[in-house]
Amino acid sequence: MQIEQFHVTTILLGVAAFSALIALLYAQVLRHKINKITVEHERINEISSYIRSGAMAFMKRQYRIIAIFAIIVGAILALVGLIPSLEGAEGVGWRSSITFVVGASFSGLAGLIGMLAATKSNARTTDSARKYGMPEALRVAFTGGSVLGLTVVGLGLFGLIALFYIFYVAYGGWQSDPNIQFRALSHAIHIVTGYGLGASMIALFGRVGGGIFTKAADVGADLVGKVESGIPEDDPRNPAVIADNVGDNVGDIAGMGSDLTESYVGSIISALTLGLYAFVVAVPSAADFNSVIGTVIFPLVISGLGALSAVFAVFLVRARHWGHPQLALNLSTYFAVGFMLIGSFFLSLLFFKGHAQASWIGIWLAIVIGLSVGIGLGLIAEYYTSGAHKHVKEIVRQSRTGSATNIIAGFSVGMQSTFLTVLLLCLGIVLSYLFVGDMYGIALASVGMLSTAGITIAVDAYGPIADNAGGIAEMSKLDSSVRNITDHLDAVGNTTAAIGKGFCIGSAALTSIGLFFAFEKASGITEIDILQPGTVIGIFIGAMLPFLFTSLVIKSVGKAANTMIEEVRNQYRNDPGIMKGESLPDYAKCVDISTKAALREMVIPALIAILSPVIAGVLLGVQGLGGLLMGGLVSAIMLAVFMANSGGAWDNAKKLVEEGQEGGKGSEVHKATVTGDTVGDPFKDTAGPSMDILIKLMSIVSLILVPVLVKIEPLLDFLFSR
Repeated sequence: MQIEQFHVTTILLGVAAFSALIALLYAQVLRHKINKITVEHERINEISSYIRSGAMAFMKRQYRIIAIFAIIVGAILALVGLIPSLEGAEGVGWRSSITFVVGASFSGLAGLIGMLAATKSNARTTDSARKYGMPEALRVAFTGGSVLGLTVVGLGLFGLIALFYIFYVAYGGWQSDPNIQFRALSHAIHIVTGYGLGASMIALFGRVGGGIFTKAADVGADLVGKVESGIPEDDPRNPAVIADNVGDNVGDIAGMGSDLTESYVGSIISALTLGLYAFVVAVPSAADFNSVIGTVIFPLVISGLGALSAVFAVFLVRARHWGHPQLALNLSTYFAVGFMLIGSFFLSLLFFKGHAQASWIGIWLAIVIGLSVGIGLGLIAEYYTSGAHKHVKEIVRQSRTGSATNIIAGFSVGMQSTFLTVLLLCLGIVLSYLFVGDMYGIALASVGMLSTAGITIAVDAYGPIADNAGGIAEMSKLDSSVRNITDHLDAVGNTTAAIGKGFCIGSAALTSIGLFFAFEKASGITEIDILQPGTVIGIFIGAMLPFLFTSLVIKSVGKAANTMIEEVRNQYRNDPGIMKGESLPDYAKCVDISTKAALREMVIPALIAILSPVIAGVLLGVQGLGGLLMGGLVSAIMLAVFMANSGGAWDNAKKLVEEGQEGGKGSEVHKATVTGDTVGDPFKDTAGPSMDILIKLMSIVSLILVPVLVKIEPLLDFLFSR
């Protein structure tokens, strides 16, 4: 009977893995379609080549540094497993080291493939707008973003399923003894946690490094170009303009791709861990094991369904020419959600009908909650950051009296936005728990929310491509009608980016909660006692870490931007022909400034995220480490929501003025909104997105560390009691 069950498991995992491969294959088909489009405009090709070469130069240097860190961490994981007193501690050892390296490689590869597609798509979007108009330009930009979305879910899911299955079989999952099967599941789940750690580490470097790069260039370009010199955005006379466009690719494409690979993988790992312990308190009997294996592999199968939903949603947008970009992107998202609602209904029925402790309808409703919360968070983000709503209009009105009141208004909007966001998250947590009757429901809600990650990432990645296309149109001195098309695409991209950031924050919250409860299960503790001094200390330190992390990242952007501004001023001063259009600026120098700053400044924040759980675990024990995660989760989510929405609102307030309100470009109100936008840039594109990764990385490091802590805690108690 159990041998038959093993074959069923193999088939189901095979179907999920095949779905991931379909997504990967379609991504490569789309990439080939992009490469086949020819651009005959010489200036468009020239500008695009500057952006592409700058992006590749940065990625090569960044990945060399990341590779050193990956080798060190992988070696530590392997060596710790060789310590005799830690023998049998799950989550460390050479097997975890292998999964860590694979996770890091796949996360980095997903970001790189997406960035390569984006740097090809930007010029083709510009040329399509020039030759064919809005519908074809939209199609090309969306196709470029879809390569990233489909690659993220394809690589992330396929790698996780393959590693899980290999270790499940290696530990005896094919045998008939339920004790051996249960241990095989436990070993396989703990080992693939290393896969999540690898993805998380790359994501942190990608987001922080890419974010510092892009915002140093963006702030420098805006302040010297728009404010001091009065030239338009993306004017070819601005030496920082190529660095700004490079930054869109390394930060908002490659960094975001690695970020959501990590979120996607982390949500599934937390569901696997909680699925193992969801409805059992001991090793199950042979009769019960079918239900246990079902709860474990169900999230993988749901994710496979999500990969297919992304493929169909991308095909829907590409199947026709759309005259309204926002309508096309919204329909693709809603189609993917509808596909998941229907598909997950039947999968829940298949897996959980007749389950002794879980209702199949409750399981399905938990997934519905996750999907609904994801959409809801996006709508809340849009409400607070879109120029169509009152909050952004209020920032514009406040800008009449200068930069100070603009910044005060933006801070207020961001802080206020935490209210509805947290209420919705709390509602989602409560309902998903009640529907399933276990923490497993919260993990399923997280998986449900991220099941549509493929199309969400595609829509989000479309934005930077459209932004680059507008910059190329400006620098190529194309007809204003082309820039009008790219500006419209870019405006829609700003809205989708705000929605995407809301989605990232929500998924980070639910994933981190799932990982926290997985930590609790793996540690064997039944509660976190907040009355213990160690736990209180952990909570305070955990709440402080996101602020320390944010300060370092924002300071890094400020330092790099200051260097960028001085360089741009020097070029203008030393070569007056630049402003007259008689000579070209030194774009490469500005790209080099951002590159060096990003690579130098990303190291310390990364070390904080990786080492803080280790130090807290050793000094404060399991309870103190649990407190650290609690404090960090609450603090990071509040900061992430505040910074993302403040930054988005400031950005769109500036765009409203640039469209002609309150005197338009060059007015005093415009200067105030540009100042607000430059403050918001590191908020929404560097520090804010990094908060998501910080808390998830801390959680997954803790999940790997806790079996080690359980084994050495008696020794630590003895040492510290002396």
